[in-house]
Amino acid sequence: MKVSARNVLEGTVSALKEGAVNAEVDVSLGGGDKLAAVVTLESARSLGLVAGTKVVAVVKAPWVMLATDGSGYRLSARNILAGTVESVEAGKVNVEVTLALPGGTRITSVVTKEAATELGLKPGVKACAVIKASSVILGVPA
Repeated sequence: MKVSARNVLEGTVSALKEGAVNAEVDVSLGGGDKLAAVVTLESARSLGLVAGTKVVAVVKAPWVMLATDGSGYRLSARNILAGTVESVEAGKVNVEVTLALPGGTRITSVVTKEAATELGLKPGVKACAVIKASSVILGVPA
């Protein structure tokens, strides 16, 4: 599968909780890294999602927010993935930042140059990728 999204992460469904309209899907990415997704119940059923299902999680880089200091805030985003900045590629307006998670997963974000400067993003800096569960698109092999 070829897609334009920078984050295409292979994993396995570790848990699924069905609601009236949506399903909450926990995905193990390997190495202890985890991602939560919220999809419609109809999508979960049509994809055949159950614990053990191999999936691909797709997240566009602009949907990934970055934080370097939580300052005691609690967020409604289900995915707050702590890691270390691996690379920073600056463009004229935006910066592409790749974060390495402890289990080996890499998450790429696109933020403005101003935000990258304010956050002090450079290789080796500890940061968190913040991803709403509803921004995670799941797919299964055909």
